[in-house]
Amino acid sequence: MDSTAAAAPVVLVTNDDGIDAPGLRFLVDQLVAAGRYRVLVSAPDTDRSGVSHCITWRPAMRCKRVDISGATAFAVSGTPADCASLGISGKLFDGLVPDLVLSGINIGNNCGYHVVYSGTVAGAREAFLYGIPAIAMSYDWVAGQSSVNDLKVAAEVCMPLINTVMVEIKNVTYLKGSFLNIDVPTDAAHHKGYKVTKQGKYMARIGWEQTVYKKPAVESYQTANMDIDSEKDSELDTSSDNDLLFKRVIVGRSSDEEEGDDMDHKSLVDGYITVTPLGALSRTEADAIPYFKACLSRLVGNFPCSCGCHTSCFGCFSLLFLFIPPVWYSPLLL
Repeated sequence: MDSTAAAAPVVLVTNDDGIDAPGLRFLVDQLVAAGRYRVLVSAPDTDRSGVSHCITWRPAMRCKRVDISGATAFAVSGTPADCASLGISGKLFDGLVPDLVLSGINIGNNCGYHVVYSGTVAGAREAFLYGIPAIAMSYDWVAGQSSVNDLKVAAEVCMPLINTVMVEIKNVTYLKGSFLNIDVPTDAAHHKGYKVTKQGKYMARIGWEQTVYKKPAVESYQTANMDIDSEKDSELDTSSDNDLLFKRVIVGRSSDEEEGDDMDHKSLVDGYITVTPLGALSRTEADAIPYFKACLSRLVGNFPCSCGCHTSCFGCFSLLFLFIPPVWYSPLLL
C-alpha cells in the first residue's frame, strides 16, 4: 500500500439490507470513485431490515471476505449493530479504526418513529455510542415508482454531505454529541437541497392478519422490498391444525404535518434531503417529569402500612422503594 492510501481517511460502510444490496454497492462505488477515502465494508450477509439495535451474543459471528472493487469487504452473519461494532473494533481490519461510519443506503425512508425499528439507523448509532462519527442514509423508495437507478442518484447526492463531514472530522471541529440521519426524497434527481430537520412522529402503523402460508407476501414497514409488487405467498402450511399463522400488514400511516415544516417526514415529502441529528437518549416530554413527580408523591403519601403510619416512619418509607422500580421514584431524589 502506498503512503497516500495509508494516509487517506478511513470510511466504514454497513447497512441492514445486506451486503449485496444495491444501495450499499452504489454508495461504495461513489466513495471509491472519489479517490480520497480508504473504504471498508462490514455488512450483514443477508437482509436484516427492521431488526433495530439487536445484537448477537451467541453464536460466534462468521465473516466471509467479499470481492467489492476498491474496498476491503466482509459479509458478517450478524445484525447491522454487530457489523458496525466489529468494523470499528480494529479486529476485523488489521487494526484499522474508521474515521467515519456510513450506514445505508437503505431502501425505504427512516423518518419519525421508524428510527426505533431501523437496522440502518442502529448501525450508525452503534458507532456513535463508541465515539465514532456516523451517518445513516435512506432513500424514500415508493413501490411502482422508484427504480434501482434512484439508489445510485441517492448515493451521488449524499456525497457532498459525506465530504463536508469528513473535512470537519479532520479539522477536529465536528460536533460529537449526535449522529446524522439522512433521508433522500423519492425524486432524488430533482431534490430541493439539504434541510436540517427534527425527528417527527411519522409512522407506518402495523397490524396482523391470519394466513395459511409459511412465507406470506408481506409489505415492509418501509416498503423496503423492491419486488413487493410481484411477491407472492409461498409454502402452504401443512402443520398441525392447532397452529395459527399471522402476517404483518400495514393498517395506516400517521403524519407529522401538524408539527411544523421543520419535521423530517414532511420535509422529505416536500422534496428535501433531510438531515436530522439524533442522539441515543430517549428524551421525555417536557411535562412528563412534574406530572409523575406529583403522581409519585401521592402514591408515597397514601401507601398503606401495617403500623398505620401511611409511610410516615422512615422504615416503612424505605420499604416502599423495594417494591417500586427505580425509574418511578428517581425524580423524587432530584
